[in-house]
Amino acid sequence: MVGTFKSKIYYVPHFGSVAQLVEQCPLKALVESSSLSRLTMFYLIVYLLAIFSLLIFLISISIYTLFLIYSSIKGSPYVPTKKKELEVILGELQPKKEKLMIELGSGDGRMLRLAAKTYGLNGTGIDINPLLNFWANFLWKLSSKNSKSSLIFKTENVFDTDYRKADYLYIFLMPKLIAELTPKLNEELKKGAIVISHGFPILTWKRKLYKTLSRKPFPTYYYKI
Repeated sequence: MVGTFKSKIYYVPHFGSVAQLVEQCPLKALVESSSLSRLTMFYLIVYLLAIFSLLIFLISISIYTLFLIYSSIKGSPYVPTKKKELEVILGELQPKKEKLMIELGSGDGRMLRLAAKTYGLNGTGIDINPLLNFWANFLWKLSSKNSKSSLIFKTENVFDTDYRKADYLYIFLMPKLIAELTPKLNEELKKGAIVISHGFPILTWKRKLYKTLSRKPFPTYYYKI
């Protein structure tokens, strides 16, 4: 018996290599688009943060400059004294431990911090610039962990300050402001208090002057009440 077999032809599609499959995959474009979007978003966020930081910096500098101008107008420009100079000034004074020093125009507080660390003084810093007082208080908190001294920096007008408890008064003010402040100091400073005027003399206190430290750029005058 003779039979006939019919064969069927099956067509298998040709996909090519794996790389070609990937290239033809419609998800690839979506993935690439998503990655690009994330990268673009990242750069955009970095750019905005940079712009925001720059604006904050410029605003801060502007405010700081305005306060410096205000301090100068009020007769107490911010002119920081070098640490070595302050060491010499305090060395000549030889203050006693736990006494109170008031500083007018205290700036960043470096004088009182040095006095507290070296001689164990307590102190009150007075400055018209609130930003400098904030910074001075911050620096003192960072460095006062093992100190028994007490320091505080206040934003206050020097004509509103109470000087009756001061054992030492350190001033670095313009001559006009010193002259205007002298009558109040005459009334409130206790007998035996010592006033150190850095930069300019107190013209009406010639009889109270007991020491002059002649150094550059500014001399220092010591007065005893």
